[in-house]
Amino acid sequence: MVTAQESGTTAVEAVEVLREALTAAGIVLPSLGADGASPSLNLINLGRVRADVALRLADAIKRGCA
Repeated sequence: MVTAQESGTTAVEAVEVLREALTAAGIVLPSLGADGASPSLNLINLGRVRADVALRLADAIKRGCA
């Protein structure tokens, strides 16, 4: 698996890819965004979500791994 840093992908670009995938799965993470406080680390802030959203995210991941 290629990491974001190995591919040259920025946190902002990765956020958009993740947002598109989550949207396709019917999941919205309102606080999803690039962490501007540490640009050299290329971090993404997933933020806080309600329990039902966390369960939908877990289900989507499980289905993708099956």
